[in-house]
Amino acid sequence: MPLEQEVMGLLIGGFSIVMGITILITVFLWVKNKNHSLGYIWTLLHLLLFSVATYFALKAIAFDYTHPMASEEISLRIGISGFVWALSMICLVMALFSFSRMRKESAS
Repeated sequence: MPLEQEVMGLLIGGFSIVMGITILITVFLWVKNKNHSLGYIWTLLHLLLFSVATYFALKAIAFDYTHPMASEEISLRIGISGFVWALSMICLVMALFSFSRMRKESAS
């Protein structure tokens, strides 16, 4: 897909900054609350898989559309991105279950 020259760099830079800050905060909170390790592991796995999904999505966007099989290649990359994104969302749900279960145990 044709984009302005700076757009891809801005997308990568912006995503990297936000994801880096998010990962650092997650690690900081994990160190602060070591008794909730499983939830933080699932959260970090979610963030890493989401980053991989974003990588494939950006590769699909940046693919050379004049390539003879561009449509198939872009579709494959978007499909991989969607599959990895779905895995990351499963990890997020597992993290939420883990944090919820620990909160219930703490309240009892």
